[in-house]
Amino acid sequence: MLSRFFVPFFIIGCLALAVAGELYISKALLNDVKKMYGEQAGKRVLAWQDIMLNSKGLSDQQKMEKVNRFFNQLEFISDIKHWGMEDFWATPVEFLASGGGDCEDFSIAKYYTLRELGIPDRKLRITYVEALELNQAHMVLSYYSRPNSEPLILDNLKGEILPAKQRKDLKPVYNFNGDGLWVAKQRGKGVRVGKADRLTLWVDLRKRFKASVESGKASTR
Repeated sequence: MLSRFFVPFFIIGCLALAVAGELYISKALLNDVKKMYGEQAGKRVLAWQDIMLNSKGLSDQQKMEKVNRFFNQLEFISDIKHWGMEDFWATPVEFLASGGGDCEDFSIAKYYTLRELGIPDRKLRITYVEALELNQAHMVLSYYSRPNSEPLILDNLKGEILPAKQRKDLKPVYNFNGDGLWVAKQRGKGVRVGKADRLTLWVDLRKRFKASVESGKASTR
C-alpha cells in the first residue's frame, strides 16, 4: 500500500506562495513530493503548476479542455488497491503525487484546478452518476454555462467533453460543490436538498485542506 500524502491544493502560506497574484508550488512541497514519490511525481506537480500559472487568460472551454486532458493522463487505480481503503477522496496533490486514483479523484482535481483558474463555483458540480455500460457507480465533473443550462461533462472514461444529452451511458444521481447538494437530473442543476456538508467524505477532504493550511506544513499518515 502506498503512503498517503496529505497536502492540500490551496496552500497560500508556507507550501505554495502567491506572487503577483499567481500561485506556484514551493520548494518545500515539491521536495516532499519527490522524496515520497520520486522525480516523476515532482514533474507532474510542476506541470500542474504550469497550467495554473499560464491558463487564466483562456476561455472557460479552453480551460476545461486543457485541465481535462492533463488529468486524464493519470492512471485509474481503485481505492482499495491504491490506498488500502474502500473509499477515499484524495486531494489534488495526493492524486498527482501518487500518480493515480479513481473517478472521484479525477473529478475533484479538475474541480479545484478550474476553480483556481477563475471558473466560479456556481458553474461547477461534482456529479455522482451510474455508468450504465459498466453497471457501476461513477463520478464526473459537470460545467453549467448558465443557470439551469444543459451541463458539459468532464470524464476520465471518455476524453471528449460532451453535453449531458450525448452521454446516454451516464445516469445522474446527485451533484455538489463547495456550496450545496442537489438531486441531479440530465438537464439543469436539479433540486437542491441541502448543503454539501451532508457528504462525509467531502467534509473530510475539505478539513484536510484546512488543517494543512493552518499547520503550514505537509503531513503524512
